[in-house]
Amino acid sequence: MGTTDGHHPDALVIGGGIGGLSAALALARTAVNVRLYEQAPGFGEVGAGLQIAPNCTRILHEYGLLDEAVALGVTPAHMVMKDAVDAAELTRLDLKHLERRYGFPYLVIHRSDLHGLLLRACERLGVELVNDARCVSYENTANGARVAFADGRTDEAEVVIAADGLHSVARALLVDDETVNSAYVAYRSAMPSEQVRGHEVHERDVVVYVGPRCHFVQYPLRGGEMFNQVAVFESPKALAGVEDWGTPDELDQAFKGTCDPIQRGLPLMWRDRWWRMFDRDPITTWVNGRIALLGDAAHPPLQYMAQGAVMAIEDGWVLAEHVRAQQARRSDRSSGIDWEQALAAYEAVRPEHCRRVVNTARQWGELWHLDGVERLQRNVLLRARDTHDYAFTDWIYGPTALTPEEEPDLYLGIPLDSVEL
Repeated sequence: MGTTDGHHPDALVIGGGIGGLSAALALARTAVNVRLYEQAPGFGEVGAGLQIAPNCTRILHEYGLLDEAVALGVTPAHMVMKDAVDAAELTRLDLKHLERRYGFPYLVIHRSDLHGLLLRACERLGVELVNDARCVSYENTANGARVAFADGRTDEAEVVIAADGLHSVARALLVDDETVNSAYVAYRSAMPSEQVRGHEVHERDVVVYVGPRCHFVQYPLRGGEMFNQVAVFESPKALAGVEDWGTPDELDQAFKGTCDPIQRGLPLMWRDRWWRMFDRDPITTWVNGRIALLGDAAHPPLQYMAQGAVMAIEDGWVLAEHVRAQQARRSDRSSGIDWEQALAAYEAVRPEHCRRVVNTARQWGELWHLDGVERLQRNVLLRARDTHDYAFTDWIYGPTALTPEEEPDLYLGIPLDSVEL
Protein backbone atom coordinates (compact mmCIF):
# COMPACT_ATOMS: atom_id res chain seq x y z
CA MET A 1 0.00 0.00 0.00
CA GLY A 2 1.46 3.39 -0.95
CA THR A 3 0.63 6.91 0.13
CA THR A 4 -3.02 7.83 0.03
CA ASP A 5 -2.72 10.73 -2.43
CA GLY A 6 0.34 9.75 -4.48
CA HIS A 7 1.91 13.18 -3.89
CA HIS A 8 5.44 13.22 -2.54
CA PRO A 9 6.52 16.32 -0.59
CA ASP A 10 10.07 17.68 -0.50
CA ALA A 11 10.68 16.49 3.07
CA LEU A 12 9.20 14.00 5.49
CA VAL A 13 9.51 14.50 9.24
CA ILE A 14 8.91 11.43 11.39
CA GLY A 15 7.75 12.30 14.90
CA GLY A 16 5.29 14.92 16.09
CA GLY A 17 6.94 15.94 19.33
CA ILE A 18 8.64 19.27 19.95
CA GLY A 19 11.68 18.32 17.86
CA GLY A 20 9.65 17.11 14.88
CA LEU A 21 7.26 20.05 14.88
CA SER A 22 10.05 22.61 15.21
CA ALA A 23 12.01 20.95 12.37
CA ALA A 24 8.92 20.93 10.15
CA LEU A 25 8.31 24.58 10.97
CA ALA A 26 11.93 25.56 10.27
CA LEU A 27 11.94 23.83 6.88
CA ALA A 28 8.50 25.17 5.92
CA ARG A 29 9.79 28.68 6.54
CA THR A 30 12.31 28.08 3.71
CA ALA A 31 9.44 27.12 1.34
CA VAL A 32 10.22 23.40 1.63
CA ASN A 33 7.04 21.34 1.29
CA VAL A 34 6.82 19.21 4.46
CA ARG A 35 4.70 16.25 5.51
CA LEU A 36 4.96 15.22 9.18
CA TYR A 37 3.95 11.82 10.56
CA GLU A 38 3.05 11.15 14.19
CA GLN A 39 2.31 7.68 15.55
CA ALA A 40 -0.27 8.82 18.14
CA PRO A 41 -3.92 9.33 17.12
CA GLY A 42 -3.69 13.02 18.05
CA PHE A 43 -1.06 15.67 18.61
CA GLY A 44 -0.22 16.42 22.21
CA GLU A 45 2.43 16.24 24.91
CA VAL A 46 2.48 14.71 28.37
CA GLY A 47 4.56 15.97 31.26
CA ALA A 48 4.77 19.33 32.92
CA GLY A 49 7.27 22.19 32.75
CA LEU A 50 10.17 22.92 30.42
CA GLN A 51 13.01 25.40 30.85
CA ILE A 52 13.89 27.26 27.66
CA ALA A 53 17.24 29.06 27.77
CA PRO A 54 18.31 32.07 25.66
CA ASN A 55 19.95 29.86 23.02
CA CYS A 56 16.39 28.74 22.19
CA THR A 57 14.28 31.83 22.92
CA ARG A 58 16.36 33.63 20.28
CA ILE A 59 15.08 31.04 17.77
CA LEU A 60 11.49 31.45 18.93
CA HIS A 61 11.97 35.19 18.43
CA GLU A 62 13.18 34.61 14.87
CA TYR A 63 10.11 32.45 14.21
CA GLY A 64 7.85 35.23 15.51
CA LEU A 65 6.70 33.02 18.41
CA LEU A 66 8.52 34.46 21.42
CA ASP A 67 5.82 36.90 22.51
CA GLU A 68 3.23 34.14 22.50
CA ALA A 69 5.57 31.80 24.36
CA VAL A 70 6.27 34.43 27.03
CA ALA A 71 2.53 35.07 27.41
CA LEU A 72 1.95 31.34 27.93
CA GLY A 73 4.85 30.87 30.36
CA VAL A 74 6.89 32.74 32.95
CA THR A 75 10.19 34.62 32.66
CA PRO A 76 11.58 33.94 36.15
CA ALA A 77 13.73 36.41 38.06
CA HIS A 78 16.39 33.99 39.32
CA MET A 79 17.63 30.44 39.18
CA VAL A 80 18.57 29.49 42.73
CA MET A 81 20.47 26.39 43.80
CA LYS A 82 20.08 25.23 47.41
CA ASP A 83 21.29 22.32 49.48
CA ALA A 84 18.51 19.74 49.77
CA VAL A 85 19.52 18.80 53.31
CA ASP A 86 19.50 22.19 55.02
CA ALA A 87 17.95 24.47 52.33
CA ALA A 88 20.98 26.80 52.46
CA GLU A 89 21.49 28.81 49.28
CA LEU A 90 24.57 27.76 47.31
CA THR A 91 24.51 29.94 44.21
CA ARG A 92 22.14 31.73 41.84
CA LEU A 93 21.79 33.15 38.35
CA ASP A 94 20.20 36.58 37.95
CA LEU A 95 18.02 35.73 34.96
CA LYS A 96 17.17 39.35 34.17
CA HIS A 97 20.88 40.18 34.01
CA LEU A 98 21.38 37.00 31.99
CA GLU A 99 18.76 38.24 29.50
CA ARG A 100 20.67 41.47 29.03
CA ARG A 101 23.88 39.51 28.45
CA TYR A 102 22.47 37.15 25.81
CA GLY A 103 19.74 39.37 24.38
CA PHE A 104 16.88 36.94 24.98
CA PRO A 105 15.01 35.73 28.08
CA TYR A 106 15.13 32.54 30.11
CA LEU A 107 11.61 31.10 29.93
CA VAL A 108 9.72 28.35 31.75
CA ILE A 109 6.67 26.99 29.96
CA HIS A 110 4.36 23.99 30.16
CA ARG A 111 5.44 21.34 27.66
CA SER A 112 1.94 21.15 26.15
CA ASP A 113 1.86 24.93 25.69
CA LEU A 114 5.12 24.95 23.73
CA HIS A 115 3.99 21.95 21.72
CA GLY A 116 0.69 23.62 20.89
CA LEU A 117 2.43 26.85 19.87
CA LEU A 118 4.66 24.95 17.41
CA LEU A 119 1.72 22.91 16.11
CA ARG A 120 -0.31 26.03 15.31
CA ALA A 121 2.69 27.61 13.58
CA CYS A 122 3.09 24.49 11.41
CA GLU A 123 -0.58 24.59 10.48
CA ARG A 124 -0.31 28.24 9.47
CA LEU A 125 2.57 27.43 7.11
CA GLY A 126 0.77 24.52 5.50
CA VAL A 127 2.74 21.60 6.96
CA GLU A 128 0.75 18.44 6.22
CA LEU A 129 0.11 16.63 9.51
CA VAL A 130 -0.65 12.90 9.54
CA ASN A 131 -1.57 10.91 12.66
CA ASP A 132 -1.85 7.20 13.45
CA ALA A 133 1.31 6.42 11.49
CA ARG A 134 3.96 4.37 13.30
CA CYS A 135 7.15 4.30 11.24
CA VAL A 136 8.86 0.90 11.25
CA SER A 137 11.64 1.27 8.68
CA TYR A 138 13.70 3.76 6.71
CA GLU A 139 15.65 3.29 3.47
CA ASN A 140 17.46 5.43 0.96
CA THR A 141 16.32 5.51 -2.66
CA ALA A 142 17.91 6.73 -5.87
CA ASN A 143 16.43 10.20 -5.44
CA GLY A 144 15.79 10.50 -1.72
CA ALA A 145 14.50 8.26 1.05
CA ARG A 146 11.49 6.11 1.83
CA VAL A 147 9.71 5.23 5.07
CA ALA A 148 7.35 2.36 5.80
CA PHE A 149 4.61 2.28 8.42
CA ALA A 150 3.13 -0.48 10.56
CA ASP A 151 -0.14 -0.47 8.58
CA GLY A 152 1.64 -1.11 5.28
CA ARG A 153 1.75 2.43 3.98
CA THR A 154 4.92 3.86 2.52
CA ASP A 155 5.99 7.38 1.65
CA GLU A 156 9.06 8.97 0.18
CA ALA A 157 10.63 12.37 -0.32
CA GLU A 158 13.90 14.04 -1.20
CA VAL A 159 14.89 13.96 2.47
CA VAL A 160 13.62 12.29 5.65
CA ILE A 161 14.15 13.84 9.09
CA ALA A 162 13.94 11.21 11.82
CA ALA A 163 12.72 12.93 14.99
CA ASP A 164 11.57 9.61 16.40
CA GLY A 165 12.90 9.95 19.91
CA LEU A 166 14.99 8.02 22.41
CA HIS A 167 14.10 4.65 20.84
CA SER A 168 14.65 5.86 17.28
CA VAL A 169 14.21 3.28 14.53
CA ALA A 170 16.35 5.36 12.16
CA ARG A 171 19.31 5.46 14.56
CA ALA A 172 19.93 1.77 13.86
CA LEU A 173 21.02 2.75 10.34
CA LEU A 174 23.99 4.56 11.86
CA VAL A 175 24.98 2.78 15.06
CA ASP A 176 24.22 -0.45 16.92
CA ASP A 177 23.85 0.95 20.42
CA GLU A 178 21.54 0.77 23.40
CA THR A 179 20.07 3.32 25.75
CA VAL A 180 22.11 4.03 28.89
CA ASN A 181 20.20 3.64 32.14
CA SER A 182 21.24 6.24 34.72
CA ALA A 183 19.29 4.41 37.48
CA TYR A 184 17.64 7.77 38.24
CA VAL A 185 13.91 8.37 37.97
CA ALA A 186 11.86 11.57 37.83
CA TYR A 187 8.47 12.28 39.39
CA ARG A 188 6.58 15.39 38.31
CA SER A 189 3.55 17.44 39.23
CA ALA A 190 1.88 20.61 38.05
CA MET A 191 -0.92 22.13 40.09
CA PRO A 192 -2.73 25.42 40.69
CA SER A 193 -0.44 27.76 42.59
CA GLU A 194 -3.05 28.12 45.35
CA GLN A 195 -2.09 24.62 46.50
CA VAL A 196 1.41 25.75 47.47
CA ARG A 197 0.66 29.20 48.86
CA GLY A 198 1.96 29.33 52.41
CA HIS A 199 4.60 26.67 51.65
CA GLU A 200 7.36 29.28 51.51
CA VAL A 201 7.96 28.61 47.81
CA HIS A 202 9.66 31.01 45.40
CA GLU A 203 6.84 32.20 43.15
CA ARG A 204 9.06 33.99 40.59
CA ASP A 205 12.20 31.81 40.62
CA VAL A 206 13.44 28.45 39.43
CA VAL A 207 14.74 26.67 42.54
CA VAL A 208 16.86 23.52 42.49
CA TYR A 209 17.58 21.65 45.74
CA VAL A 210 20.60 19.37 45.25
CA GLY A 211 21.10 16.50 47.66
CA PRO A 212 22.62 13.08 48.21
CA ARG A 213 21.55 10.97 45.21
CA CYS A 214 18.47 13.19 44.71
CA HIS A 215 17.34 16.65 43.71
CA PHE A 216 14.09 18.61 43.74
CA VAL A 217 13.02 21.40 41.36
CA GLN A 218 10.26 24.00 41.71
CA TYR A 219 9.13 26.84 39.45
CA PRO A 220 5.95 28.65 38.32
CA LEU A 221 4.12 28.12 35.03
CA ARG A 222 1.35 29.81 33.03
CA GLY A 223 1.87 33.33 34.28
CA GLY A 224 2.21 32.10 37.85
CA GLU A 225 -1.19 30.41 37.90
CA MET A 226 0.40 26.93 37.99
CA PHE A 227 3.29 25.51 40.00
CA ASN A 228 5.64 22.85 38.69
CA GLN A 229 7.68 20.34 40.72
CA VAL A 230 10.18 17.65 39.73
CA ALA A 231 11.64 15.09 42.14
CA VAL A 232 14.59 13.03 40.88
CA PHE A 233 16.41 10.26 42.75
CA GLU A 234 18.63 7.25 42.30
CA SER A 235 16.67 4.00 42.53
CA PRO A 236 18.18 1.21 44.67
CA LYS A 237 15.94 -1.25 42.81
CA ALA A 238 17.44 -0.16 39.48
CA LEU A 239 20.95 -0.63 40.86
CA ALA A 240 19.97 -4.10 42.05
CA GLY A 241 18.55 -5.04 38.65
CA VAL A 242 14.92 -5.19 39.80
CA GLU A 243 12.56 -4.77 36.83
CA ASP A 244 9.91 -2.74 38.68
CA TRP A 245 12.01 0.22 39.79
CA GLY A 246 11.45 3.86 40.62
CA THR A 247 8.21 3.14 42.51
CA PRO A 248 6.57 5.59 44.97
CA ASP A 249 7.99 3.84 48.03
CA GLU A 250 11.45 4.62 46.69
CA LEU A 251 10.44 8.25 46.16
CA ASP A 252 9.61 8.70 49.84
CA GLN A 253 12.70 6.86 51.03
CA ALA A 254 15.03 8.83 48.74
CA PHE A 255 14.00 12.19 50.23
CA LYS A 256 14.05 11.22 53.90
CA GLY A 257 16.20 13.69 55.77
CA THR A 258 15.79 16.49 53.25
CA CYS A 259 14.65 20.01 54.17
CA ASP A 260 11.14 21.24 55.01
CA PRO A 261 10.35 22.81 51.59
CA ILE A 262 10.92 19.43 49.94
CA GLN A 263 8.91 17.59 52.59
CA ARG A 264 5.97 19.93 51.96
CA GLY A 265 6.23 19.41 48.22
CA LEU A 266 6.53 15.62 48.14
CA PRO A 267 2.86 14.82 48.94
CA LEU A 268 1.86 16.84 45.85
CA MET A 269 3.82 14.72 43.37
CA TRP A 270 1.96 12.61 40.83
CA ARG A 271 2.35 9.02 41.99
CA ASP A 272 0.61 7.17 39.18
CA ARG A 273 3.42 7.77 36.66
CA TRP A 274 7.14 8.32 36.66
CA TRP A 275 9.89 8.82 34.11
CA ARG A 276 12.99 6.64 34.16
CA MET A 277 16.03 8.62 33.04
CA PHE A 278 17.99 7.26 30.08
CA ASP A 279 20.39 8.81 27.63
CA ARG A 280 22.69 7.41 24.94
CA ASP A 281 26.41 7.74 24.35
CA PRO A 282 27.09 10.57 21.88
CA ILE A 283 27.59 9.76 18.20
CA THR A 284 29.22 11.95 15.57
CA THR A 285 27.41 10.60 12.50
CA TRP A 286 23.78 11.66 12.19
CA VAL A 287 23.22 11.33 8.45
CA ASN A 288 22.82 8.25 6.27
CA GLY A 289 22.24 9.23 2.66
CA ARG A 290 19.09 11.34 2.69
CA ILE A 291 18.04 10.28 6.20
CA ALA A 292 19.04 12.53 9.11
CA LEU A 293 18.57 12.17 12.86
CA LEU A 294 17.24 15.09 14.90
CA GLY A 295 16.51 15.72 18.58
CA ASP A 296 16.49 12.78 20.96
CA ALA A 297 17.02 10.36 18.08
CA ALA A 298 20.50 11.88 17.73
CA HIS A 299 21.40 13.09 21.22
CA PRO A 300 19.06 12.14 24.08
CA PRO A 301 20.45 13.81 27.22
CA LEU A 302 19.87 13.45 30.91
CA GLN A 303 17.81 16.41 32.04
CA TYR A 304 20.28 18.23 34.29
CA MET A 305 21.08 21.03 31.83
CA ALA A 306 17.46 21.53 30.70
CA GLN A 307 18.64 21.41 27.07
CA GLY A 308 16.78 18.43 25.60
CA ALA A 309 13.96 20.33 23.90
CA VAL A 310 16.29 23.26 23.28
CA MET A 311 18.80 21.14 21.34
CA ALA A 312 16.00 19.63 19.25
CA ILE A 313 14.71 23.09 18.30
CA GLU A 314 18.26 24.22 17.53
CA ASP A 315 18.75 21.18 15.26
CA GLY A 316 15.83 22.11 13.03
CA TRP A 317 16.85 25.75 12.92
CA VAL A 318 20.45 24.91 11.95
CA LEU A 319 19.34 22.55 9.18
CA ALA A 320 16.95 25.16 7.79
CA GLU A 321 19.64 27.85 7.96
CA HIS A 322 21.88 25.73 5.75
CA VAL A 323 19.00 25.15 3.33
CA ARG A 324 18.34 28.89 3.29
CA ALA A 325 22.03 29.73 2.71
CA GLN A 326 22.15 27.30 -0.17
CA GLN A 327 19.01 28.81 -1.67
CA ALA A 328 20.59 32.26 -1.50
CA ARG A 329 23.67 31.05 -3.41
CA ARG A 330 21.79 29.21 -6.16
CA SER A 331 21.67 30.99 -9.50
CA ASP A 332 19.24 28.48 -10.96
CA ARG A 333 16.26 28.41 -8.60
CA SER A 334 14.73 25.51 -10.53
CA SER A 335 17.63 23.18 -9.77
CA GLY A 336 16.25 22.20 -6.36
CA ILE A 337 18.03 21.79 -3.05
CA ASP A 338 21.33 19.94 -2.83
CA TRP A 339 20.31 17.94 0.22
CA GLU A 340 23.66 16.17 0.47
CA GLN A 341 25.36 19.52 0.92
CA ALA A 342 22.75 20.81 3.38
CA LEU A 343 22.89 17.64 5.47
CA ALA A 344 26.68 17.62 5.45
CA ALA A 345 26.71 21.20 6.74
CA TYR A 346 24.18 20.27 9.44
CA GLU A 347 26.30 17.32 10.51
CA ALA A 348 29.46 19.42 10.54
CA VAL A 349 28.32 21.60 13.44
CA ARG A 350 25.64 19.91 15.53
CA PRO A 351 27.09 16.58 16.78
CA GLU A 352 30.07 18.12 18.58
CA HIS A 353 27.99 20.75 20.35
CA CYS A 354 25.41 18.18 21.42
CA ARG A 355 28.11 15.73 22.53
CA ARG A 356 29.32 18.38 24.97
CA VAL A 357 25.82 18.96 26.27
CA VAL A 358 25.16 15.23 26.79
CA ASN A 359 28.48 14.69 28.57
CA THR A 360 28.17 17.86 30.67
CA ALA A 361 24.66 16.83 31.73
CA ARG A 362 26.14 13.60 33.07
CA GLN A 363 28.80 15.59 34.97
CA TRP A 364 26.22 17.95 36.43
CA GLY A 365 24.17 15.00 37.63
CA GLU A 366 27.20 13.65 39.46
CA LEU A 367 27.92 17.06 41.00
CA TRP A 368 24.33 17.62 42.15
CA HIS A 369 24.05 14.24 43.85
CA LEU A 370 27.22 14.14 45.94
CA ASP A 371 27.17 13.02 49.56
CA GLY A 372 29.51 13.18 52.56
CA VAL A 373 32.68 15.26 52.40
CA GLU A 374 32.32 15.72 48.63
CA ARG A 375 28.93 17.36 49.14
CA LEU A 376 30.49 19.86 51.56
CA GLN A 377 33.35 20.56 49.15
CA ARG A 378 30.86 21.12 46.33
CA ASN A 379 28.93 23.58 48.50
CA VAL A 380 32.06 25.60 49.23
CA LEU A 381 32.85 25.70 45.52
CA LEU A 382 29.35 26.85 44.56
CA ARG A 383 29.17 29.52 47.28
CA ALA A 384 32.40 31.00 45.94
CA ARG A 385 30.88 31.62 42.51
CA ASP A 386 30.01 35.22 41.66
CA THR A 387 26.35 35.65 40.70
CA HIS A 388 27.32 37.28 37.42
CA ASP A 389 30.03 34.81 36.45
CA TYR A 390 29.03 33.35 33.08
CA ALA A 391 32.15 31.29 32.40
CA PHE A 392 30.07 28.13 32.32
CA THR A 393 27.01 29.41 30.48
CA ASP A 394 28.51 31.37 27.57
CA TRP A 395 29.24 28.22 25.55
CA ILE A 396 25.69 26.94 25.92
CA TYR A 397 23.49 30.04 26.12
CA GLY A 398 25.43 32.11 23.61
CA PRO A 399 24.79 32.00 19.82
CA THR A 400 26.98 28.93 19.24
CA ALA A 401 24.53 26.68 17.42
CA LEU A 402 25.77 27.40 13.88
CA THR A 403 29.53 27.27 14.41
CA PRO A 404 31.86 24.76 16.08
CA GLU A 405 33.19 26.21 19.33
CA GLU A 406 36.32 25.46 21.27
CA GLU A 407 36.10 23.11 24.23
CA PRO A 408 34.59 25.15 27.08
CA ASP A 409 36.45 25.67 30.34
CA LEU A 410 33.86 23.88 32.43
CA TYR A 411 33.41 24.84 36.06
CA LEU A 412 32.78 21.19 36.77
CA GLY A 413 36.32 20.36 35.77
CA ILE A 414 37.67 21.81 39.03
CA PRO A 415 38.59 18.86 41.27
CA LEU A 416 36.63 18.79 44.49
CA ASP A 417 39.68 17.68 46.43
CA SER A 418 41.23 21.09 45.71
CA VAL A 419 38.63 22.66 48.02
CA GLU A 420 39.60 23.15 51.64
CA LEU A 421 36.85 22.88 54.24
